[in-house]
This record gives sequence, structure tokens and C-alpha cells, in this order.
Amino acid sequence: MKIKSFFKFLGPGLITGASDDDPSGIATYSQAGAQFGLGTLWLALFQLPMMIAIQEMCARIGLVTGSGLAGIIKKRYSKKTVYPIISLLLVANTINIGADIGAMSASVKLVSPPLPIAVVTILFTALIICTEIFVPYRKYVIILKYLTLSLLAYVITAFIVGENWTSILVASVVPHFEFTPAFMMIFVAIFGTTISPYLFFWQASEEAEEDVAKNKIKEIGEGKPKIRKKEIMIMRKDVAVGMAFSQAIMWFIIMTAAGTLHVNGLTDIATADEAAKALAPLVKTFPHAGELAKTIFALGIIGTGLLAIPVLAGSSAYALSEQFGWKQGLSKKLKQAKGFYLIIAVSTVIGLWINFADVDPIKALIYAAVINGIIAVPLLIAIMKIGNDKKILEGRTNGKISNIVGWITVLVVAFSVVVMFLTWIK
Repeated sequence: MKIKSFFKFLGPGLITGASDDDPSGIATYSQAGAQFGLGTLWLALFQLPMMIAIQEMCARIGLVTGSGLAGIIKKRYSKKTVYPIISLLLVANTINIGADIGAMSASVKLVSPPLPIAVVTILFTALIICTEIFVPYRKYVIILKYLTLSLLAYVITAFIVGENWTSILVASVVPHFEFTPAFMMIFVAIFGTTISPYLFFWQASEEAEEDVAKNKIKEIGEGKPKIRKKEIMIMRKDVAVGMAFSQAIMWFIIMTAAGTLHVNGLTDIATADEAAKALAPLVKTFPHAGELAKTIFALGIIGTGLLAIPVLAGSSAYALSEQFGWKQGLSKKLKQAKGFYLIIAVSTVIGLWINFADVDPIKALIYAAVINGIIAVPLLIAIMKIGNDKKILEGRTNGKISNIVGWITVLVVAFSVVVMFLTWIK
């Protein structure tokens, strides 16, 4: 009963954290482990306080104001500032959706070879669009929460693979750095896929969505809800658990790739499904362990894709709807928020199209990482300013620790972006 009640209080924070480990993120972490072994494992712990600080600010902004992040930024900044950011967010999210759909379909092929990838890709797209549009909000949130359990596949895989736990624990706390273009590229990629703009928008809008569901406000962006101190505390626990879960999964994926791919000389894994496929012949802990590890890893990719794609499409819909003043929210029916659901459907269908077009998925993901890097820095600065704005948040502004960790995050992400561009110039 205690576990059930604990899981019940978790919500937007858990879903946001779990969706951060989408198939493109899994590919990044797998590549990091394959290329550098345990060398990037310390980043899981290093990034955790940054993720908690930023996502807590976004959650608090949404919960206290009853508005999404885009709506608050719109009130505080000019359209010339906001429109380019929203446009780039839409492009990056759509590319990620395409990559995630492709990875899910390829993973189905690993588990069930007779199924044609084209058919599976279309079926996944239809399933995601239909559930997001037609399943009532309360039931949909429960579905997303249970899909987070699919990420436990990577914990199971890690234990099947087996490792030197002493080396792992040391690598988890002792920073390792290489001043090489390859290492700097993976360093930037990990930050780009972990501290992503779509998470900021989704987190804030989902907290506002919860205000609507609890009848604190009628519509997102209309009226200011009365929030008790206890609700702020619950939100913070939810965010902390969600981000810790996200980083734990990242840790297990890097560890698994390091213990199988890297030690066997496989250092170039471009996609998540390639990582799953490569596990099979390398795991020898007990009979058929390799096939089992591959299957579990692949099923995890499918589950997290079903979780992450709605979050990507939803964050785009929330951001654009707030800019144009459309009715919005997953709690709305289709006829009540046509524009909102149209964005969800269109961005998901374009993501599907990317899989059939002559587009290199890896290059597309690199472009998405660049776009995320470009918009992350000004967005983080805006979040920090809003988080300290007493006119907007009244007595719910940032504390001293939040500000210190938040500004360190801004500096680290800005540094990552500069390094990324320098690497590209070379």
C-alpha cells in the first residue's frame, strides 16, 4: 500500500523525468558508454542538482501562476524574442519525434522480425495521436505514469550484463575529462539531450493542467490558483523523484554500454536499436542472456518512445497555443481545443514523414541538438528571471540554493553550446 500511495502522488515530475530518457537520449548515452567506457558516468550525478533546480522552477511557475511557460514569457518579453524560440522548439521537437518513432519501429524489428517496419511505424504514430487526443486527461496521465516503468528495462539489462561495481562507483563520483573533439561532442550531446527545452514547457504546462483538473482555475492562463505550502512540497518531491529516476536510467545505460560494447571494441553505436542489437552476442553471464538482454533493452526503447513522443508533441502544442491564445490542454476534448490537438497531430505526422523521407536520422538529431542548444541558454535565463520575479510568483520566488544551482546550470549549458560550435568550426 505504501508503494501504491507513493506512486499516486507522483505526477508531472515523474513523467517529465522519464520522458527525458527518450530513444534519442538512449542512443546518446549508449554511444557515450560505447565510446568512452565509464568515462562519462559521473555526469549522471553531476547533472542531477541542475535538473532538479531548473525543473522545480518550471513546475513552480506553472503551479503558482496557472499558466504555461510560454504564456508567462509572452507577458514578460516581446514577440520578437518569443516567436523565434517557439519556432525553433517546434522544429527540434518534430525532429526528435521522427527519430524516436524510427527507433521504436526498428526495436520492434529486433523483437519480432516478420513485422514490416513501415507498417509498425504508421501504427505507432496512429496509436500515439489517438490516445493523446481521445483518452481523458486523468486516464491518460495514469497511462504515462505506468509507461515510466518501461525504463526499468535498463536496470534489469545492467544486472544481466554484470560489471565491476567498484570501478563503477569510482567512475560515478570522480570526474573524467578529455580535451578531444570526440569527448567534447559527447559531453555537449549529453547535456543537450538531458537539459532540453521541451521539458521546461511540458513541466510548467502540466502543473497548470493539474490546477485545472483540481478546479483551482477554469482554463490554463486564466486566473491565479490558490496554492498551499503542502502542494509546493509535494511538487518538489515529485520533481526530485522524477529527475533522480531519469539520471539513474542514464547511469544504467552508460554502464551497460561500457560493460559490453566498449570492452569488446564496439565504439560507434549510432542509434538506440543498434545498441540493443549489439548486446546479444556480447552478454555471456548465463545461457541465452545475450538474447534476453537485447530483447529487454529493445522493449524499453518502445515503452519510453510511447512516453516521450506525446511529451514532445504536447510541449509544442502548449507553447504554440499560448502564443496564439488558443484553448489548450489534454483535459479538453477535441472540439474544445482544435488548434492544440492539430499541433499534436501535425508534429507527430511530420515526425512519421521524416522516417520515409531521404533524411539522415543521425544528422537530423545533430541539428536538433544544435537547435536545443541555441534556445536553451536564453530560455534558462528567462526561467531564472521569472523564478525571482515577485510580481509573478509573489512569495514563491527562488531560494538562495535554487539561484546558485540555476545560474551554474546557465553557465555550464552556455559553455557546452560554445564548445559545440567550436567543434563544428574545426
